[in-house]
Amino acid sequence: MARPAALAGAVVVAAAALWAVAAWWLWQTAVPDGVRLPDVGPEEVVAQPQLGEAESFERFLRWSYVASALVLIAAFAVYARYGYAFVKESAAGRIGTGMLLGMLGLALVWLVQVPFGLLDLWWQRRHDVSELGYLDWIFLNWWALGAEFLFVCLALLIVMGLAGPLGNWWWIPGAAVFVGLAALLTFVSPYLIPGQTEAHPALVEEADRLAEEQGLEPIPIRIQEVDSWESPNAAATGLGPTRRIILWNTLVDNFDQDETAVVLAHELGHHSKDHLWKNLAWYALFALPGAFLIAWLTRRRGGMREPAAVPLALLVLVVLQVLALPLQNAITRNMEAEADWVALETTRDAEAAGELWQGFAEQALADPSPPTWSYLLFDTHPSMAKRVAMVEAWRERND
Repeated sequence: MARPAALAGAVVVAAAALWAVAAWWLWQTAVPDGVRLPDVGPEEVVAQPQLGEAESFERFLRWSYVASALVLIAAFAVYARYGYAFVKESAAGRIGTGMLLGMLGLALVWLVQVPFGLLDLWWQRRHDVSELGYLDWIFLNWWALGAEFLFVCLALLIVMGLAGPLGNWWWIPGAAVFVGLAALLTFVSPYLIPGQTEAHPALVEEADRLAEEQGLEPIPIRIQEVDSWESPNAAATGLGPTRRIILWNTLVDNFDQDETAVVLAHELGHHSKDHLWKNLAWYALFALPGAFLIAWLTRRRGGMREPAAVPLALLVLVVLQVLALPLQNAITRNMEAEADWVALETTRDAEAAGELWQGFAEQALADPSPPTWSYLLFDTHPSMAKRVAMVEAWRERND
């Protein structure tokens, strides 16, 4: 008996070591090790009285998110306790019943999240960050719900299908399938974003020049019309032949050519540093242990082969997502910081970069230096104070 236990322990240790090595490799960036960011106070990014308004604005959204997460976990805890009772009334078969329970869980998510979403929209409209109407928001939320509905059905179909012949070992091929689906979604994502139009030829020419500086082939540039939002934004999307840079019209219309060039260089940096591929690798590192934990914790309900395990699996999934959020956000902040550095190295324009981040903070009403606990738990990007500090560090290093 001792030998199998020792062997299992050795396998776990080896797997953990491989995970740590892979995570260390993915964490490495082009930001030089010797770079130290100077202290930049929030008042150096946003002047009063807007600074106080930004802090108040984000404080409300921050606690709204905390409340919604706690309510969601509580609702799923109740659903995990009593949801399996629906199994007795279903004649849809094993997988069909599991998918039905998944859809009921999704409806629960919607019922819990809609009040908080409408409350957040009211707060954004009050501060002139958004002009989106409440009915428009509900309509868009229904579209998002439809996408989640399809994903949940597909996920349960895969998991319960694999669990039939494989039992509690479904998590090994299941994790690989989910990574493949994530790669497919990333590949097609540029075609799922609405409201895209052709960029101005001068902007395309500038993007092509910056791409060449970073060793990239020209990448298509698109403008997304988002007139309901006042804040600026941009995104790098796609893989291989579907790669694309998408700029919100609120950015192109409100920032000058040099500042827009910094944004282009930043988004191109995501492609030149393979951040979308790295995101998939990070997803794989989380998917494998996550699938294992779901398989292990649902054994009390017969494992994922049984529909009765679905409500409990949804609870475990939500809790794992909340627990993993700080680490996932740290990963994205690390890549965003690298893209900021690449943008500085490409444009060599510290003045435009500093003005850009100050303008972002003002227009998005972003707290330039949020509380540490909030920053670690919720922020996917470096704070605006840290981004301005990186500009100063780059300037000092290159002067």
